[in-house]
This record gives sequence, structure tokens and C-alpha cells, in this order.
Amino acid sequence: MLESKFQAQLIQELRKMFPGCIVTKLDPDHIQGIPDLLILYKDKWASLECKKSANSKKQANQPYYVEKMNEMSFSRFIYPENKEEVLHELQQSFNA
Repeated sequence: MLESKFQAQLIQELRKMFPGCIVTKLDPDHIQGIPDLLILYKDKWASLECKKSANSKKQANQPYYVEKMNEMSFSRFIYPENKEEVLHELQQSFNA
């Protein structure tokens, strides 16, 4: 599956899981390595870096920003192989 297709399906799933949330794509040209998606839900937020598979190459600075944003709130690399686990963790984070 292409990363863009996975990302589009993920956005739809996030909107169903978290009614009223805002899911927006972040601009990697503005900050190189910033995660792909920002999810705003009630008084919480999260970011997700989408990959087409667990073996996909990580771009420069991506691990740094995922870790930094996870320290602030919630951030993960997400791909088809770990999608259910990450969405479960995100749901726990948003419901905490």
C-alpha cells in the first residue's frame, strides 16, 4: 500500500474514532522531519508520522521530532503493522 493511501484511510479512521476532532497535515517543507499529521481533540493533541511499512526509511530529524512531541503530548510512527496498537494507545491518551 502506498503511504498516501494509508494516510488517507488513517485520517478517515481517526475522524470516526474521535468525533469532532481536527486532523491536519503538517508541512515538512516548513520544519524538515515534522510528523505528517496533527490531531486536535477536545483539550488534547497528538502527532503521527505515517509510513507505508515497518521497514520504511525514516527521514532525517523524524525520530527527533516524534520523540520531542511525544514528550510534550503523544507522538508515534504509525504503519499498517502497528496501526491497531498505536490507535489503542492514542485512544487511551485522549481519554486520560
